Amino acid sequence: MTSQNHDGPRAAHRILIVDDERRNRQLLEVVLGAEGYALESATGGEEALRLVAARPPDLVLLDIMMPGMNGYQVAAAIKADAATRHVLVVMLSALDDRNSRAHGLHMGADAFLAKPVNRAEVCDLVRSLLAARPMTAPA
Repeated sequence: MTSQNHDGPRAAHRILIVDDERRNRQLLEVVLGAEGYALESATGGEEALRLVAARPPDLVLLDIMMPGMNGYQVAAAIKADAATRHVLVVMLSALDDRNSRAHGLHMGADAFLAKPVNRAEVCDLVRSLLAARPMTAPA
């Protein structure tokens, strides 16, 4: 798990990046870190759920294909819990077909991005989703 805090205008918005591939996590950390978000990362579903339960982020960027608990299961667990159902979930996957997208949305995802992610697209989507949400209180 890594954690980055920034003093930029979006620092109060907390984002959890969940991906079993280190390079994917690092890319998203660089892209979103430059935007000033407070970031945490997890390498798998179980770790992600522990972090979400301990301190719910504003948004989770969630890979679908991970060993153990997959992204669909993580999204469903986040949305099934009354304490975390408000957390925005954006699914990220190399699976870019309609069925994968539909299943992700059915499991509670608020949005879906295909991998490899386009830097501008991920920033724009995160910004627009968070614009309508209040920021979490600092811990």
